[in-house]
Amino acid sequence: MVVTERDCKARLVPAGQISTIPGGEFVSITQELGGNYTITWRGNMYRIDGTDADAIGRKPMVLNFDAPADGNIDEQQVWDALETVYDPEIPINLVSLGLIYKVSVDQDKKSVAVDMTLTAPGCGMGPVLVGDVEYRIGMVPHVDSVHVELVFDPPWSRDKMSEEAQLEAGLFF
Repeated sequence: MVVTERDCKARLVPAGQISTIPGGEFVSITQELGGNYTITWRGNMYRIDGTDADAIGRKPMVLNFDAPADGNIDEQQVWDALETVYDPEIPINLVSLGLIYKVSVDQDKKSVAVDMTLTAPGCGMGPVLVGDVEYRIGMVPHVDSVHVELVFDPPWSRDKMSEEAQLEAGLFF
């Protein structure tokens, strides 16, 4: 059990709604995977982003992106941000898992659209993962809006994973 050191945003699991946990609250950390934290507070489960880990006494993840001088969104920075989002049950990032199908950058609207899938259509963590993707891409300079679409065609399969991810998950025999 830890006491929150400051107000902290958290996502209700599995609904994905954003709440604020006030400073000075007792929370229990139940999982630390992929740089994010799953906690329980007042009988509910929440996820705290790794960038807010200092609120629960942990070292925060720092994402720093240099702002392009031309005012445009750097698509590589979007992909770099996506690589910091991990599946909550498998400590492998969404890009390596093959869950990101498409990234579209609209420089005029300063927006990013992402088509992504889940390892299973019934995955209850879908709303939380969508929120994680929106939050992390929103940290990229010049991004004003992010839209994530969950798609299930084509269905995800393990052959979409990178070889490194398959090795890490123990799927190479």
